[in-house]
Amino acid sequence: MLSVLTVTVPVFVLIGAGYVAVWKGLFSQPNVDGLMVFTQRFAIPCLLFLAMARLDLAAGFDWRLLTAYYSGSLICFAAGILGTLFWLKRGPEDAVAVGFAAMFANTVLLGLPIAERAYGTESLTPNYAIIAMHAAFCYLVGVTAMEIVQAGGSGFRRGVRNVGLSLARNSLMIGVMLGLLLNLSGLPLPALLEEPIQLVASAALPAALFGLGGVLVQYKPEGDWRGISLCIGIALVLHPVATYAVGKSLDLPEGAFRAAVLTAAMAPGVNSYLFAAMHGRAVRISASAVLIGTAASVLTVSIWLLILG
Repeated sequence: MLSVLTVTVPVFVLIGAGYVAVWKGLFSQPNVDGLMVFTQRFAIPCLLFLAMARLDLAAGFDWRLLTAYYSGSLICFAAGILGTLFWLKRGPEDAVAVGFAAMFANTVLLGLPIAERAYGTESLTPNYAIIAMHAAFCYLVGVTAMEIVQAGGSGFRRGVRNVGLSLARNSLMIGVMLGLLLNLSGLPLPALLEEPIQLVASAALPAALFGLGGVLVQYKPEGDWRGISLCIGIALVLHPVATYAVGKSLDLPEGAFRAAVLTAAMAPGVNSYLFAAMHGRAVRISASAVLIGTAASVLTVSIWLLILG
């Protein structure tokens, strides 16, 4: 157990340092905003660009890996909707927002550093394959469902178009797509470009973890505690369990299996709150699930690392 904690605790200590720094006024909220702009628009896109440019596409995009992870995501989305409708007794729009929060794992800011510390940089190929599709998949599912319940399906095409435009302008997706294009082209990346991009990328995860802690100060643990518990339970327990079961049934290779399950075990990402705020539904549940889920995942992720070995 001690060896597992040496993997997880440093990641969460860095998040906690950012939280305390902003909470105590040692690092202002505008400073956090600037740090997150740097990480989200520059450093992490550089990291993803290099990862995709170097990715073994045949090994990374294994249909069994993607099926195991994203079938788990869909199960969580459905569970969030059903739990909200029949247990919380709330409307369908709230149900979609809770389902989205339960399905949208923090694959980059938590998933990458924990997997890297646990299994090494060379193990991250399956993680990057999941990340390449993650935002597009989750937003397409979430927006489609929300448009259907809000407009009886009449807003479906508009919603999909808006998602497409948003993803096309998203710095992380731009980094992914440019890296994939370079990979497919077979052209080498000149050292004069690769080295400065690598320097920026090396700052991505530590800076983003500290910034994530500062961002979480804004989210207060308030709202429907049953709803928060439902969302966190689905995200931290059902998602990895479902992915584990599907991965086993498909005989997923060990490295890909560990990557899929561990990524599925991550807490809800900040995009969960952004989706809820965009539609004005279940905002407090989503915000609280991000904050409390991140704290609770110190324990749950450690347990999954013990299970996975």
